[in-house]
This record gives sequence, C-alpha cells and structure tokens, in this order.
Amino acid sequence: MKLTTTTQVSVDGVMQGPGGPDEDRSGGFERGGWARRPKPLADPEVIAFIREVYQRADAFLFGRRTYELFAGHWGSSEDPADPIRSSLNTRPKYVASNTLTDPQWADTTVLSGDLGAAIRELKAEPAGELQVHGSGVLTRWLLENDLVDEMSLLIVPVVVGQGTRLFPDTGPDIALDLVDSRAFPKGVTVQVYRPAGRPRYAT
Repeated sequence: MKLTTTTQVSVDGVMQGPGGPDEDRSGGFERGGWARRPKPLADPEVIAFIREVYQRADAFLFGRRTYELFAGHWGSSEDPADPIRSSLNTRPKYVASNTLTDPQWADTTVLSGDLGAAIRELKAEPAGELQVHGSGVLTRWLLENDLVDEMSLLIVPVVVGQGTRLFPDTGPDIALDLVDSRAFPKGVTVQVYRPAGRPRYAT
C-alpha cells in the first residue's frame, strides 16, 4: 500500500489545534481553531477535495491522540450520506500506541512494539492507500524513517505565531518532488509532495 499523509498547516507551519479552541491546549496553546476562522475550510471546493481524499483510502493509520479525536467525532454513528464518516467507519483503522489496549472503534488494530516493521508489512500489501490524517508526532516519525510515499499539505492562509509545527526546528532534511498544486477560492492551497531523498547543498 502507498502510505500518504494529509495535514492542515498554517502559513508558518503550525498544525496544533486547527479545529477548535479546546482541541489541543498542550504547551499552553491558546490559538486553537485557526483553520475555522473565518472558515476558509467551508469552501465547497476544499470540502470536495477532502472528501475525495478520504474516499481513496483503503485503510487509515493514526497516532493515539488523533485516533481518539476521530473516534469521538466520526465513530459515534455512520451516515451513508457523509463520505468521510462512511470511509472512516467501513475501512480498517490502525493506531500506533504502546498504551491503548481496548480500542472501542470497530475495525481498529493497535500497532505496538516494532512500529516500523508493522508499517512496512502493511506497505508491502500489493495495492491500496494507507492514509494518515493529522497525527503530527506519528507523521514526523514516519518521515524520519522514510516511510512516507506522498505528503499533502492543506495550507490555511493564517500565521498562527505559536504552537507545534509539522516540521521541528531541527530534524531530518528531505528533498521533495512537487506532484500537484492547487489554489482554492477562499485562499487555501494544497501542495502534494513525494519525498525524494536528501536535498543537495551548494558547496
């Protein structure tokens, strides 16, 4: 399976708490909900794009925190008219955690122990797309371990000025090939990249 990541980020790279003020207050973060004001993601074309992404999924991979947020919001009921809810509730879900022992969301498998080996086994399946949404700690770990095949950034036109960023101040250096780029009417842009090894530096 191809492993893809999809992440909402601000222009300054923040990914913490995009959906609401209480989504993630860790580290004293007080600017949650930045992706909802003034609701740039309410753009119908952005919503259509996000729905299209979810419908492509053959399985989902989450970090524990994002898994619990999604399970609480999307896992409570199944609405066949909502393609995101339908995809999440009818396809296999994997969660990377050494502490979660009794997941309540149907079709969930907990990946503990050697996470790299477990993910490589999933990726070895002959076809399909294994999607990661949000899950910042997991996404960074996947990039560090060369497990990401394609990365989509939904860039919201706002500078948040604080909060956890997708790419830390120090981390692996990664060359990227641009696969696709789109701009939506209310200012959101989507950049789709394929990791291409290490970048070359001038000498």
